[in-house]
Amino acid sequence: MALLHGLVIKEQSGFFWTEADDGIVYRCRLRGKLLEQAQSSDIAAIGDRVTIQTLDNHQGAAAGTIIAVEPRTSVLSRSARTEGNRGAGKAEREQVIIANADQAFFVFAAAAPMPHPHQIDRFLVVGEKSNIETITIVVNKTDLSNPIDINAAFRPYETMGYRVIYTSALQNIGVDMLKAQLKDKISVFAGPSGVGKTSLLNAIQPGLGRTVKAVSESTKLGMHTTRYSELIKLEMGGYLADTPGLRFLTIWDVEPEELDAYFRDIAPLVPECRFGDCTHHDEPGCAVREAAESGRISRKRYESYVNLRDELEAAYAF
Repeated sequence: MALLHGLVIKEQSGFFWTEADDGIVYRCRLRGKLLEQAQSSDIAAIGDRVTIQTLDNHQGAAAGTIIAVEPRTSVLSRSARTEGNRGAGKAEREQVIIANADQAFFVFAAAAPMPHPHQIDRFLVVGEKSNIETITIVVNKTDLSNPIDINAAFRPYETMGYRVIYTSALQNIGVDMLKAQLKDKISVFAGPSGVGKTSLLNAIQPGLGRTVKAVSESTKLGMHTTRYSELIKLEMGGYLADTPGLRFLTIWDVEPEELDAYFRDIAPLVPECRFGDCTHHDEPGCAVREAAESGRISRKRYESYVNLRDELEAAYAF
């Protein structure tokens, strides 16, 4: 037996495939104490750096036990429903989609389907909450719409400091830029259905979209009985996690009064509000609402905030 450090690259039914520093992939289970902790939260997930103890002569396969999980630098999670309403017992728990991702790419289409601002903002809130260092908006299918209209729709996000990459899998636009940014990083791709992710991934690396789709289909087939997630190794170096479970995001561990902190354009205005506990709905002297009315911030972004806050308040109601 030996102690090795490694990266969790696949998870299924309580097993964790770990690529160790010696280059061998070990199929691992959690140590007893960690297994107890995993009942209430995902103590290990793809992207985690772990210490494993190898097992000798385990049916001829490389196997081990995860005995420690290193502290995470980022956690992309969603809220997983259990029973009842939130606030009444344990209605929801955290489901860790990926740990320690270096960057997140949220993919939308310029057209067919048209991008929905509220949906974009939901993804961005989850990205901000995750503490992932770099968040990129990918606008695919740019060949289907007027460039002026596309730029007008996404310019506000660039002004906020988000990186926006305009792509067309069909015309091979922006693909080289994506390749350069994926190289040697752990990246996560997420986005709604129909935005052309499979075609875009195939343009990045031949067959990558088919591989990701196969993982996604396995996840769907086992969605009621098991967990299945995997990091896919890229030819240019690095790993990619596609996340079919994030096509519609339920926000995890954000209190209603904390939500404004995850809107880059709204957060700086909050100290200017007359009341410290301003909800930005209808209070007098609300700097956020005044900014939306005057055009200092996007009216649609403000509406996204209001809608998400209402959703969180309903979720936290007893």
